[in-house]
Amino acid sequence: MSEEQIKPGYKRTEVGMIPEEWRVETIGSIFYLKQGVQTPVELQSAIKKEDYIRFIRIVDLTDPSISWRYIKNPGKDHHISSNDLFMVRYGSPGLLGLGFSGVIANNLFRLIPKKEISVNFYYQYIKNKKAEIVEISGSSTMPAVNFGTLSALAVLSPPLAEQRAIAAALSDVDALLAQLDQLIAKKRDLKQATMQQLLTGQTRLPGFSGAWQVKRLGDVGSCLRGVTYKGDNDLSPHDTSYTKRLLRSNNVQSATVVLDEVQFVNSRCVSVQQILQKDDILICMANGSKSLVGKAGIFNVADGHEYTYGAFMACFRTEATTFNSSFVFYLFQTGKYKNYINNLLAGSSINNLNPSSIESLEFNIPQIAEQTAIATILSNMDAELATLQARRDKTHALKQGMMQELLTGRIRLV
Repeated sequence: MSEEQIKPGYKRTEVGMIPEEWRVETIGSIFYLKQGVQTPVELQSAIKKEDYIRFIRIVDLTDPSISWRYIKNPGKDHHISSNDLFMVRYGSPGLLGLGFSGVIANNLFRLIPKKEISVNFYYQYIKNKKAEIVEISGSSTMPAVNFGTLSALAVLSPPLAEQRAIAAALSDVDALLAQLDQLIAKKRDLKQATMQQLLTGQTRLPGFSGAWQVKRLGDVGSCLRGVTYKGDNDLSPHDTSYTKRLLRSNNVQSATVVLDEVQFVNSRCVSVQQILQKDDILICMANGSKSLVGKAGIFNVADGHEYTYGAFMACFRTEATTFNSSFVFYLFQTGKYKNYINNLLAGSSINNLNPSSIESLEFNIPQIAEQTAIATILSNMDAELATLQARRDKTHALKQGMMQELLTGRIRLV
C-alpha cells in the first residue's frame, strides 16, 4: 500500500494502517500494573491447608506438570481469578498468564483493566508482542519489565464487540491446539507402554514363540566414531565437489535426524565407513549437557547427497542380515538404554561415551522375523504421531497467520 493510497475504511497512524474505528492506545491507558506478593518461603507448602491459597510462580507457566504450592492467604486484595491477566516481570519478561486462580509471586504482576475490555483479546494481542516486550526489558543477565516503559508501549484498541469476536476466533484455534497436544501426549504414552511390552518380550505377538537370546550390541552391529577435522580449514560454507555433508548433535532431535544447520566438511577427512548408510543410528557421544549424551536418531535421508557425522557423534551400523535395524533403533529409546547411559556418566565430569560402551550393552533379542514384526508396529505408531504433529504444526502456523491479520485489522470479523 503506497503512501498516497489509503484503503477505504482505514486510516494512517503512527503504527501503520488500521481500521477507522480502531484506536491507538498504550498499555498504561488500558491497564493498571500491580506487583505480586513477596514469596514467603517459610510458609510454602505442597499441601492445601486451611486458610492457604495457591501460590502461582513462573514455573507454573512453563511446566504445567509441576506440583502446586500454597501459602498463607495474604487477603483478597492480592487474589487473582481465572479471568485475570498477569505477566512475568523478571527473567522471562513478556511471558503471560491467564486462567489461574490464587496469588501471584512478586516476580509476576497483574494487568488490571481500567475500563471494559475483552481480557482474552489482550491476552492474545500482548502475547503477540512478546518479542517487543523482551527488547524493551534490557539485555542484562536478569532482564526486567520496567513499568514506565511497558505502560508507554503502543497497542491497538478495536471496539469491544470486535475484540470479543477476534478473541473467540483465536480461542477456538487454541482449543484445537490443546486437543491435539493432549492426543499427541496420549499417543506417546501408548507408544512407550507398547515398547515396554514388546521390546522386553512381556507381550508376544501372535504366531511367535521361543526364547529370546541375550545379545551384546557389539554382536548386533558396530559403533563407529565420527569425523575429526581441523576447524574452519576443513569446512566449506556450502556443498562442493570435495565436501560431504556433516551432521552434529543438533541434527538429532526427538529421536529423529533433522537437516537444520548442516555443515560441509572436506572429503579427505572422511573414511569410507564414516559415510552414513540408510538405517544407521546416529548417537550423540559427547556434549556439554549430560542429558543430551546418548540421544539417538535413525538416518533415513535420501536426497542424493552423502552425509557423515562429527567427532562428538557415532553411528551404530546394524548387521542387517540377522538383525532388523529399526528394531535395534527402538532399543535405543528404552528406559534400559537411558538408565545405562546415565549410570555410565554418573559421577563423571566428562560427558563422553566410547564406542565400546555402546557395544557392551546387552538386550534380550528375538529372531529377525519377530524383530521385524515388532518394528513394524512401532513404526506405524511413529507414523501416526508424525501425522498428528504435522497437523498440529499446520494448525499453529494457521493461528500465527490469523493473528497477523486479525490483530492488525487487515481482516475484519465485525
